[in-house]
Amino acid sequence: MTPVDQEALRSMPFLEGARADVLERLAEVAVERRYAPGQVILREGAMGRELYLIIDGLVEVVKGSGADEMEIARRGAGDLFGEMGFLEGRPRFATVRALEPTRLLSFAHNDMEPVLARQPELLYNAVRVLSARLREADRRMIADLRRTNEELARAYRELKEAQAALLEKERMEHELELARDLQQSILPHAFPELPRASCAARNRPARQVGGDFYDVVRLSGGRVGLVMADVSDKGLAAALYMALARSLIRAEARHHASPRQVLLSTHRLLLEMTEATMFVTVFYGVLDADQRSLRYARAGHNYPLLFSPSNGECQELAAEGIVLGCVEEVSLDEARVDLHGDDVLVLYTDGITDANSPSGEFFGTERLRETVCAAGGLTAQDMCDLVFERVDRFQRGAVQYDDMAVLVVRVE
Repeated sequence: MTPVDQEALRSMPFLEGARADVLERLAEVAVERRYAPGQVILREGAMGRELYLIIDGLVEVVKGSGADEMEIARRGAGDLFGEMGFLEGRPRFATVRALEPTRLLSFAHNDMEPVLARQPELLYNAVRVLSARLREADRRMIADLRRTNEELARAYRELKEAQAALLEKERMEHELELARDLQQSILPHAFPELPRASCAARNRPARQVGGDFYDVVRLSGGRVGLVMADVSDKGLAAALYMALARSLIRAEARHHASPRQVLLSTHRLLLEMTEATMFVTVFYGVLDADQRSLRYARAGHNYPLLFSPSNGECQELAAEGIVLGCVEEVSLDEARVDLHGDDVLVLYTDGITDANSPSGEFFGTERLRETVCAAGGLTAQDMCDLVFERVDRFQRGAVQYDDMAVLVVRVE
């Protein structure tokens, strides 16, 4: 691969921040292809899982064929295309054709997937690329509609542009759904096996993507880090901030034994990497199942519930602390609690307690506490399902305004 091509590879948006070994491996698996004007690169409906980067030239993206053909986008040097087929393995959404002599680099899915697995946080960049495409499509649609209002005399052209705008909107919605799938793939679906405890979680975004997240991080000595967090706001912006915050917490959890220090380091990095227009509340605890202990810190997050069937007590873990990523200086306490057999720890976001009924009443902490105390013998997964079942029954079809997440740990 030429030095120019290597530089083009570094410019790919979703590879921003990629390690040198990842870029080197991508350079090894890239295949150079050349196309003459009018030559079809991808055909609508065909199968294929290659991703393409344009080095030189210009291509058009068209939907349909013959008299019904419509151009929906053009891509030039530095642009990617073929990402939906690459990620989903479904038939190609549209036909891509060279408009001038065009040189590409193609990446096969089977080659790309193990490369991305070396640096999983690149999934965050993939969501950011989809977000940029979403904004680009939105601007194009608005521009098309304005031209339609200004050029009523050119009815046929207006109709064609409106059809193109609708197709772009369909593409935009599909990419947003793809972003949801990517975000869900970031959240863990299987947890580390613990000798004397079990974990389960469940979440439900208010929109296609959201800002709530949870994690169970394997640490040394058989310990695990427990994370429950809630990013301010909802939608794509919250999803991007969520991916960043989760990556930072995971990284810092492996560098610091103290939960308080993990959150303080994460806070400092958030301030360095982002503007203080968003923030995140976090509960982070280190569970030692063998020693039956939990050390934790709470950065402005809802108080977790710890239910002990042995004495019927359901206490709140109330170490004090303020949110991360907002103000320069934060104060965080660290606390420790002893655990016993059959204890149940319930971490949650305020989408659970703030769920509202048709009359506007909140589900509240007391209803959650009653749910946990009344079903202490359930498995961790059954407890998660029960919480969502009780919330759904309380809402009775009312609109969900906030993301919801629950993480349950049962000591055995």
